[in-house]
Amino acid sequence: MSTFRDAAMTSKAWPFEEARRLLKRYEKAPPEKGYVLLETGYGPSGLPHIGTFGEVARTTMVRRAFEVLSDIPTKLICFSDDLDGMRKVPGNVPNPDALQEYLQMPLTSVPDPFETHESFGHHNNAMLRRFLDTFGFDYEFISAREFYRSGRFDETLLRCAERYDDLMAIMLKSLREERQQTYSIFLPIHPDTGRVMYVPMKHVDAANGTVTFDDPDGAEMTLPVTGGNVKLQWKPDFGARWAALGVDFEMYGKEHATNEKIYDAICRTLGARPPNHFSYELFLDDQGQKISKSSGNGVSIDEWLTYASTESLSYFMYQKPKTAKRMFFDVIPKAVDEYHQQLRAYAGQDDKARAANPVWHIHAGDVPESDMVVPFAMLLNLASVSSAEDKDKLWGFIQRYAPDTGPETHPGMDKAVGHAVRYYNDFVKPAKVYRLPTDTEREALEALKAELEAYDGPVEDEALQSVVYAVGRDRFDPLRGWFTALYEVLLGASQGPRFGGFIALYGVKETIALIDQGLAGELVEGGAQ
Repeated sequence: MSTFRDAAMTSKAWPFEEARRLLKRYEKAPPEKGYVLLETGYGPSGLPHIGTFGEVARTTMVRRAFEVLSDIPTKLICFSDDLDGMRKVPGNVPNPDALQEYLQMPLTSVPDPFETHESFGHHNNAMLRRFLDTFGFDYEFISAREFYRSGRFDETLLRCAERYDDLMAIMLKSLREERQQTYSIFLPIHPDTGRVMYVPMKHVDAANGTVTFDDPDGAEMTLPVTGGNVKLQWKPDFGARWAALGVDFEMYGKEHATNEKIYDAICRTLGARPPNHFSYELFLDDQGQKISKSSGNGVSIDEWLTYASTESLSYFMYQKPKTAKRMFFDVIPKAVDEYHQQLRAYAGQDDKARAANPVWHIHAGDVPESDMVVPFAMLLNLASVSSAEDKDKLWGFIQRYAPDTGPETHPGMDKAVGHAVRYYNDFVKPAKVYRLPTDTEREALEALKAELEAYDGPVEDEALQSVVYAVGRDRFDPLRGWFTALYEVLLGASQGPRFGGFIALYGVKETIALIDQGLAGELVEGGAQ
């Protein structure tokens, strides 16, 4: 570990860079609470989405990196803001009209439209935890409802009452004049209706820890700030939570970055040191729009796992967190293949290279070997030309190409084969568009067919790639046009695998027959059949 720790101390991998910053917080003395606390927050206003997973995955990567650099214990909290009032009904739930009467009720007081849990908030919390548990995250879950009601937050809430004017001064600077007139950091929860009330305070009694206000019907009320009778507005809540828990690190999307100074000021005013921040770029759907919990656009965790492994998703999350990324179904094959490329490279790397390899951060140093003998992208093309509707058909080709493989000996490969069949049928097959070859392309395809008919060399990727290359080199400039023709005429796609590798896997005779179909126009007529 010591040599790897040395490499980690200078690694440019972003989790190690963040871990070194975190270590500096305690270079003079260890934390009084006995551990370093990393937090991730979740607003359960809709079904959990893949960005939530990304936040926990990335925070865990920083945590594991820190554990290499330091012997100080660590802890990760996943905090759910489930006491928030429901501002609008999500569009992706059953019978949404039935929830309209519960607007402004805390999510944990809204009936569960799925009819499986105590409330909508409880349902979404359970979904979040199930998703996180699928990936084996080590975390403590905290519900805002329980945090407020149990008394765990009481000391901080009383301090908010004591320093009310200072906290209000911080917030009012950031608000428009019309909002300033009615704003309060405290949001009382009506004792009769249960609704979260956005009302101004008439009096804050720090000595007794109470707030006095008029409810929406004009009745004056006084409530204690403790015990779940009052919650904080979301910006003060952010900073107050940091102070109450002693949070050392929190990352969040760039939409929060403009509020960092407010969160920090709230935390300091309450007598605590703000945590280290890490602001990441947002995920976008196929239309370039931000992925939203309430609208349900983009890819869900369950959807990704239908088509690829958990590790491939973690790999996607590791990549360039400061860069906005499209997160739709077409990113999955690339993520799968790049993940396995990194797995294969890891075994031969030194500590410096391993510290920079994404798979170290995905597996916290316990990196497995890849058993993917065929790239995922190649499996999709193989499924395409063979019209594979099940795994057995693909395994037939794979075992001819690599006789020592099988579902029992290569379980990761077997899962990938199943994923490839599903991905092909759902995304590739409906989008396939074949075309007829041009005169130049037809002549080249006939030449390739003749070369393959005469071929008696090894049925191996590189040898067959040389044959394909030689045919195209004399006829296409740039050579890319030749490979584009192969993909569009024979595979019905705009891009594809190294064609020599495809021939080795699919078979020489089978490829000759495929070329005949392409030349005869049968692929265009048959479409994706």
